Amino acid sequence: MQLKRSLELQGHTVALAENGRQALEMLDAGSYDLVLLDILMPEMDGYEVLARLKSDPARRDLPVIVISALDEMDSVIRCIGMGAEDFLPKPFDPLLLRARLGACLEKKRLRDQEVEYLQQVAHVTAAAAAVEAGQFKADSLDIVAARPDALGQLGRVFQRMAREVYAREQSLKQQVQELRIQIDEAKKAREVAEITESDYFRTLKERAQHLRGGGRG
Repeated sequence: MQLKRSLELQGHTVALAENGRQALEMLDAGSYDLVLLDILMPEMDGYEVLARLKSDPARRDLPVIVISALDEMDSVIRCIGMGAEDFLPKPFDPLLLRARLGACLEKKRLRDQEVEYLQQVAHVTAAAAAVEAGQFKADSLDIVAARPDALGQLGRVFQRMAREVYAREQSLKQQVQELRIQIDEAKKAREVAEITESDYFRTLKERAQHLRGGGRG
């Protein structure tokens, strides 16, 4: 509890787990930036918690600092080898813990930025494929275009170009549709002309006129 209060005074939001199993349940239910892990815990020790975290693709990049009374070198090597960011023996120096926390959180922040950057690059790639397939949506690059960096500039340029291509495609489709209507109308007019100019039609027309003349007489 003293550690929890100390971290809260530093401006961190802290959630406390009573044992390893509860810690995993909390990680499943919420979002966290860092784990401070004790080795000696009931129900499930810190080694097993660390192993489960690092075997999960969704949580393997979550930084873990081990704080334990087990300060043997073998324990330190084991934890670091399993993927822990750092190992601090008890009793720990508060200033050292603060420095290690800051370094781990900064590393995670940079990692999150990298992941976000790669995801948004994927958005641009997907948009290019959508343009080629004729399935581009105008708002698909809004997130990328909102960035203030070079990727955002690329997103805005690509978005504008893609919209222009889409607009031209729609205009061409409209022109083709109008041309088809004109062709259909011309075809129908030609068919009517061919019928009215045929000998058969002229014969029918003469008979009709003869019948009309006979009816009047």
